[in-house]
Amino acid sequence: MVRSVAVPWPLLRTVRAVRCDGEPMTQDILDRRAAAVIEANKYMTLGTVDPDGRPWVTPVYFTPDGHATFYWASATAAAHSVNIAANPDVSIAIFDSSVPIGGASAVYFRARAEIVPDDELERRAAFYTSRYPELRSFSADELREPEGLRLYRAHATDHWILVRGSDPDYGTGIDSRRSVWP
Repeated sequence: MVRSVAVPWPLLRTVRAVRCDGEPMTQDILDRRAAAVIEANKYMTLGTVDPDGRPWVTPVYFTPDGHATFYWASATAAAHSVNIAANPDVSIAIFDSSVPIGGASAVYFRARAEIVPDDELERRAAFYTSRYPELRSFSADELREPEGLRLYRAHATDHWILVRGSDPDYGTGIDSRRSVWP
């Protein structure tokens, strides 16, 4: 049986700051967990907004450069690419959707997206495709005009990790998100 208990916000903030064994949460542990989620997954969910304010989400396979920059290739005519051209502010979620319900790990980002400039394209295209040796690599020329495909990147401005309510170290009974890489 699940019971809902109202907890005043200041108390909830305090509770989330300690592990179940009473030890304080360390930022390093949360940062490492977030990095592991990024490294373990090939797809991210990219959220954009069209010029009329309607949201759009799409999965894209990505290559991370650290924990704050993400690369993907997309057609310029794709809805998310058109939206980025109008508004570069995006949101990103990275998670493994194949785990049992209640077992997910996830990281969330606010970011600014852009097409990789031509002067960086050769190096960044090689970097992007290096994560997927099983796939055909994109050449820099395939990612330039007049071709319809571009290499995009998002620079994260805010980062969070999902802390499951049932987490043995950090859980409080209620799922929450904690800032990582402050």
